[in-house]
Amino acid sequence: MNPVTIRVEPGEPGRLIVRLPYAPERVARIKTVPGRLWHVPEKYWSVPDEENAPARLSALFEGDRVEFAGAPAPPPQAAEPLLDKVRAAIRARHFSPCTEEAYVGWTRRFLSWSKAPVESLDESAVSRFLTTLAQEGHVSASTQNQAFNALLFLFKHALGREIGLIDGVVRAKASKRLPVVLSKDEVRRVLGVMHGTPRLMAALLYGSGLRLLECCRLRVKDLDFDQNQLVVRAGKGDKDRYTPLPSTLRESLKTHLASVELQHWEDLKQGLGSVELPDALGRKYPNADKEWGWQWAFPATSHYEDRETGVRRRHHLHESVLQKAFKEARVKAGIAKPAGCHTLRHSFATHLMEGGYDIRTVQELLGHSDVRTTMIYTHVLNRGGRGVLSPADDLGLDGPI
Repeated sequence: MNPVTIRVEPGEPGRLIVRLPYAPERVARIKTVPGRLWHVPEKYWSVPDEENAPARLSALFEGDRVEFAGAPAPPPQAAEPLLDKVRAAIRARHFSPCTEEAYVGWTRRFLSWSKAPVESLDESAVSRFLTTLAQEGHVSASTQNQAFNALLFLFKHALGREIGLIDGVVRAKASKRLPVVLSKDEVRRVLGVMHGTPRLMAALLYGSGLRLLECCRLRVKDLDFDQNQLVVRAGKGDKDRYTPLPSTLRESLKTHLASVELQHWEDLKQGLGSVELPDALGRKYPNADKEWGWQWAFPATSHYEDRETGVRRRHHLHESVLQKAFKEARVKAGIAKPAGCHTLRHSFATHLMEGGYDIRTVQELLGHSDVRTTMIYTHVLNRGGRGVLSPADDLGLDGPI
């Protein structure tokens, strides 16, 4: 293969876009990256923005020129102790793993971009970095704000320095978008062409109003078949909440859990069967990691080795598995709306409000801290075409045009 330039840039939060000139050998290489996705209309790959992603991409496409545009280049070795301080500060405050991944990722990008000693970094460097994200990276306003929050955390909790007012930042344009919502018939069509575990998980996203990771991280003990409800543990904002368990999924879930339990017992026979526990529960209850109730309701098909302890475990099913299955089902069902897994949660809320449930009930089921967040669904209900008669309907245009 002749050397080419491979461009890596920020994508949606937690992912990197890889613009890869086609060659069978390069496609074969990127297919070795766990969690990679091929985006059909846009014709690019995306990969998880994990801790070692930049270095891994550079090594993977050795011989080509890997260009990092607004995305992190492999960080200098001197940055690793600072990244460890950021991780320690995040874990001390019990932030979610997603927050840790995002903040460490933005810290790495900032340090790689600045190419300056840590001691010399100040407000002006932060200002230039955020402006570069908006002008060259073309990131969204929410992504730019996430980067800003990550750098505030870096300076305050890892470097022990408060940064003052940041002037002159070119802000990414904030857009106000209404959520995409599927009709009940469209939900039925999408679920109708899905199969197996992804279908069951997608039905839970819609039937219980779950976020994608909330569904992936369900444990066996969180499903209450007697009360027809499930509990979301440590959801967004580290909050617990109850939400309905659809009665139509009871038997399918029980059948699924029966097969998972058999798999768990087989793992135990082989000296495995351990699962990651939250916070310090593993020290408080040494044997809890092998108990049935703590197992993931939707476990992965293979084991992994914990980097800190060296213990082989099963992780929960990776969210990209469900994302890919849902996207394929949406296309197969002939639905043109740009719907994703989170659309099922939007549809859950909208259909509840269409059914007459009050906004406070919907707020509680979704786990929103502020009712103003939930009020977006009142706009969806009141958009044009729902309650307004178009003047074109008086013109008799229903015949051939």
